[in-house]
Amino acid sequence: MLYSLTGKLVCTDYDSAVVDCGGVAYCCKTTYTTLKKISGESRVCLYTHLSVREDGIDLYGFADREELKCFRLLISVSGVGPKAALAILSEMDPQRFALCAATDDVKSLTMVKGIGAKTAQRIILELKDKLVGETLSVRGSSPVPPPAEGSAAAEAITALQVLGYSSAEAAAAVSSLDPSLSVEELIKKALIALARF
Repeated sequence: MLYSLTGKLVCTDYDSAVVDCGGVAYCCKTTYTTLKKISGESRVCLYTHLSVREDGIDLYGFADREELKCFRLLISVSGVGPKAALAILSEMDPQRFALCAATDDVKSLTMVKGIGAKTAQRIILELKDKLVGETLSVRGSSPVPPPAEGSAAAEAITALQVLGYSSAEAAAAVSSLDPSLSVEELIKKALIALARF
């Protein structure tokens, strides 16, 4: 089992990176997120997943273990293959994906090319509990629990969604604020945070 590749970055394509390890160059299929992280680097380390099927062998590489873990969780969902998993992780980092699952944000997932509403719902249904179990964090902390119904935080999140933000974005912005604030203050401070982000 290949755990990781460390070596010279030979070249990159729109969906892959080639790493030379001791004279052998390995082509890893990867995400736009990883390609962005390794861009301009001469030596790189990619954490890998080797897929062996009847019709071929594919190697997938990721800039960090969190993205690899998220990729493996995604391909464990029935009907989600490596191509769809790469597409999702090219659009959002593991923290944002975990937040989508924690907040049942189907809308953000369906914005990924090739992911329909049914697939997005299946992903959330199958991975919501696993994401907590695998300790995938939201913005570097523990997953955000949904606010109590009828609370100021819940009202603020609803108001931000009316303004066009996804439930994941709204929940992330509100969860970092003092829950004792009024609805108006939560909305105002969340809007400032979202504008900065």
